[in-house]
Amino acid sequence: MPTAEDSLARSSMGRGFDVLSALAALMVSAPGGASVQEVAHALGRERSQVSRTLAALADQRLVVRGEDHRYRLAWGWYAAAQDLTDHRMRTIGLDVLDDLAASVGEACFLGVLQGDSTLTIVESIPAESRMIGSWVGRAYPAFCSDAGQAVLWDATDDEVRTVFARTAFTSPGPNAPASADDFLGRLREARRRGYAIVDQEAEPDLYSVSAPVWDFRGETVAGVQIVGQRASLQPRTAELAGACTAAAEVLSAALGAPADRQTAYASH
Repeated sequence: MPTAEDSLARSSMGRGFDVLSALAALMVSAPGGASVQEVAHALGRERSQVSRTLAALADQRLVVRGEDHRYRLAWGWYAAAQDLTDHRMRTIGLDVLDDLAASVGEACFLGVLQGDSTLTIVESIPAESRMIGSWVGRAYPAFCSDAGQAVLWDATDDEVRTVFARTAFTSPGPNAPASADDFLGRLREARRRGYAIVDQEAEPDLYSVSAPVWDFRGETVAGVQIVGQRASLQPRTAELAGACTAAAEVLSAALGAPADRQTAYASH
């Protein structure tokens, strides 16, 4: 059972991540850095609280305080932010998936790109789901996986072709893409739609909807998926897509995604 010290460590980590994300966003338009007041205003927090967090980050050499009393990101911040992102994807990601699974009554997963495969890092499978076993830690070919289009959402055509340069496009699914260009056509359609549909691409009768998750850099880092039997999910596509994109938006916000990314779902 988590202790009070564990809870304090997690809350401190969260505050540090939020301050780093806000400082990074402010430095896009102000490369010279930001004041404590500017960071506090961006976060809607008390100046004294933000000042203490920035001082702690400076002690850890994640930020630098200049003679002008403005804070700038230090070289070590990127690795620390990555660690915090990974931590939040697994902890907050589980809460998000649990809520999503409870609301739709279907198996929900969070996948990341690993080579030319997707890897499940978090899952939530309700009792009423027909899904058997766990997918956490298991990889599946990205060209036909439920998360494949979501995790490659912002990739250029050349980047997608590079990912699949050595991929053998063979799958038990009758509707699987036959090539990188075939995958790209489906990805473009998903982007226009605002979410991905994978219809019997991985396996016969398997259906899913998925949506991308963005991090503090505005980069795609994962895909939220709702997966199940085609007969059950396909008639509910619009409902499930709305729930899936909303869950992905919540997780993106928790990872410090820029405002334009957080509102991207609303444009569809």
